[in-house]
Amino acid sequence: MNHHFPLLRLRNVKKYFPIKGGVFGKTINFVKSVDGVSLDIDRGRTLALVGESGCGKTTLGRTILRLTNPTAGDIYFDAPPQAMEEMDRLNQGVRDGYAREEDVKRLRELDDRYNLSSVTGKEQMRLRRRMQIVFQDPLSSLDPRMTIKQILSEPFRIHQRASREELETTVIGLLESVGLKQEHLYRYPHEFSGGQLQRICILRAIALNPDFLVLDEPTSALDVSVQAQILNLLKDLQKEHELTYLFITHDLSVVRFISTKAAVMYLGKIVETAPTEELFNNALHPCARLLLDAVPVADPGLRREKQLMEGDVPTPVDPPSGCRFRTRCRFAEDICSTSEPLLEEAGTDHLVACHLYGRIRESAHQTPLPRPGL
Repeated sequence: MNHHFPLLRLRNVKKYFPIKGGVFGKTINFVKSVDGVSLDIDRGRTLALVGESGCGKTTLGRTILRLTNPTAGDIYFDAPPQAMEEMDRLNQGVRDGYAREEDVKRLRELDDRYNLSSVTGKEQMRLRRRMQIVFQDPLSSLDPRMTIKQILSEPFRIHQRASREELETTVIGLLESVGLKQEHLYRYPHEFSGGQLQRICILRAIALNPDFLVLDEPTSALDVSVQAQILNLLKDLQKEHELTYLFITHDLSVVRFISTKAAVMYLGKIVETAPTEELFNNALHPCARLLLDAVPVADPGLRREKQLMEGDVPTPVDPPSGCRFRTRCRFAEDICSTSEPLLEEAGTDHLVACHLYGRIRESAHQTPLPRPGL
């Protein structure tokens, strides 16, 4: 498996939704759902995106896939290192004002090939086959008037990937690969349990052998025992098909089981990224520490000093100045309100956006969380 360069690179991605008002319906403000996110997602790995409800996780996932168009920023898909270096150099030239006409033309060519923010038409259709999404609620994401055979045949029909003779054999093979049977082909979505429906949604997503999947809280609507089955299925499929996952969740016990790396999001911004074990054992951002503190521990003998998240989430229409988390942070100082912290290195592959993380690290007395038994 090739891990030499990330499959997906996000650079300063923003998604603002306009707020209309007045008699003429003019735009009077914006909801800043995603506000300058930069991330790398490694090929064949799982990045977990965690945060409170309403922090912009699902919007980011939908924006990456162009289900909603980004307001600004770049989303590079499967761009080799040489192409990224060339684009960085050309972009710098454009910003500094010394780019020549042929440089701008070359940058446009590279963008059309690798930048999901600018692809359209046939190229977008071609890339659509390589990336898919599994939604949170399986029942509402399937057409109730279509049989399972029609639902699983649809991707092949749209992308013209199988003949009519091959189609039934292919669909039966897909069903059997996740423990369902040929007799399920002619049933409708309402005739299945939640776990079976989510398996069908996953099958629909991987039918065309994509490279990248956005998993938007795929287990949150399921019982705990079924959650474990779905997570194990996702891990098996990842090994078999060399899939890359963006796993969106607010359940940190799931994160430790499924992901190799985690990113914590708060009010439209990434505040910390680290390998999963590093985040669990050495979280540096106060928001990440409080989220970890909220994870229930199944050992009654293990007592921890719990710090709970206080206050309400500020509005994404008018977020706090400086650090967005400062209104709920017990460590906050004057600098937190005047200067916005940028993501900076705090260890190997560990980035944190906090002015005071050094002091927090020194004062931290954090018991590592036990591994959940999934």
